[in-house]
Amino acid sequence: MAQSTSTNKQVPLLLNGEFVASTSSETMPVLNPATQEVLAHVPFATDDELSNAIEGAKAAFQKWKDVPVTERARLMLRYQHLLKEHQKEIAEILAEDTGKNLEDAMGDVWRGIEVVEHACNIPSLLMGETVENVASQVDTISLVQPLGVTFGITPFNFPAMIPLWMFPIATACGNAMILKPSEQVPLATVRLLELFQEAGAPAGLVQMIQGGKHQVNTILNHPDILATSFVGSVPVAKHVYQTATHNLKRAQCFAGAKNHMVVMPDADKDTVMNALVGATVGAAGQRCMAISVIVFVGETISWAAELADKLKAIRPGAWDDPEAAFGPLISPAAKQRVEGLIAQGIDQGATCLVDGRGIEVEGYPDGNWVGPTLFTDVTTEMEIYQQEIFGPVVCCMNVDSLDDALALVNSSPYGNGTSIFTRSGVSARRYQHEVTVGQVGINLPIPVPLPFFSFTGWKGSFMGDLHAYGKQAVRFYTETKTITSSWKDAPAQAPNMSISLK
Repeated sequence: MAQSTSTNKQVPLLLNGEFVASTSSETMPVLNPATQEVLAHVPFATDDELSNAIEGAKAAFQKWKDVPVTERARLMLRYQHLLKEHQKEIAEILAEDTGKNLEDAMGDVWRGIEVVEHACNIPSLLMGETVENVASQVDTISLVQPLGVTFGITPFNFPAMIPLWMFPIATACGNAMILKPSEQVPLATVRLLELFQEAGAPAGLVQMIQGGKHQVNTILNHPDILATSFVGSVPVAKHVYQTATHNLKRAQCFAGAKNHMVVMPDADKDTVMNALVGATVGAAGQRCMAISVIVFVGETISWAAELADKLKAIRPGAWDDPEAAFGPLISPAAKQRVEGLIAQGIDQGATCLVDGRGIEVEGYPDGNWVGPTLFTDVTTEMEIYQQEIFGPVVCCMNVDSLDDALALVNSSPYGNGTSIFTRSGVSARRYQHEVTVGQVGINLPIPVPLPFFSFTGWKGSFMGDLHAYGKQAVRFYTETKTITSSWKDAPAQAPNMSISLK
């Protein structure tokens, strides 16, 4: 990979408590997606550096697993305090290398802080179970014990939140972790781990390596790695899951999505319109919980024209532009792919009410800009419906009834998130009960659960065991579903309300 000459800054590795420069000659540039400025170079760790990370994590685990759980909790208390003090600093780092606007970046960091706050309660979360006299004068006690060295692989779109999903929980449970951030956006993760060291984390407890497929495969195939957690695209999730489980490791892999939002005829129009703008194109559509398909039921399809007007009124921009609704796509390749799918949608017969191709942002001629894009007349055979676009592109579809909406959503191979907007408790209850999606919002467009609930994708959006870091491997034949509801912005509920919702 070519070395840029515009900067010589190299992203470090974290090995055994020290941030060190890799000896690798293979690097790739970390680019500001709004300018193509080279921010740093990320090295692809050598095999010796990978072995050093694994051996160091093993040694750290042998000591850490015996540290009292209350001391582990105190580490998390100190850490969450430091993260709150440095929230804006971390947000500015990740805004520059992801392109997110500052408000979105602040939210990225905050959602990670909430996970660390949850880890502060780890003593009660690790309690086992006890039953006396399971047989005559025989008692049974179950214990929750740390597993060993774990591996975390994180994506580009949430470089603070998703690493903080992983290493604080893993280490609070008594494990060690090797963390590989996305090679496209490693800078915020470096700062997260600097603060973790400052909070008092033992040397070697979390090792950070940099790299790509070879580095991931080397660690996944190593016998001393016992569990892995991954967030990213479907093809890579399948590869990570298959490789890990082939080696008899526990794996939890969060993959792609195609989230549908159902709009019933009795929904409050203003609430729907206001919810849709941010839920569809916020973060440039580069999040697995974005609404990418709107299912208008009956005559509500007429609302698409008003949504188009709202989307035309917003624009992307640089991270420090307070007027920008969202930032650029992560890379020129991502821009090319998204614009190619927009062209395919038009070629396949969809009506493009808002076309975000060719948009320009003053002062940033080289940015990976794609503006809001809205399609109507979309069918299930079209590429824009079948693929996860991961851009500010939304498809509008029209069905006759709730039955038809359920059939459409349930036929999707993805099952990450969905939502329904309605005033009817009967419709809400039926939808949340029958939809084959793991996270359901009722009058909320993006039902992301707080850390004390599971992040519960279904079908092709999730592979593996939600208990990857526990001691005992449990095979589940049921799935968890999280329901998040709000009626605060809707008119009074219909008299046929059959469930109690906040």
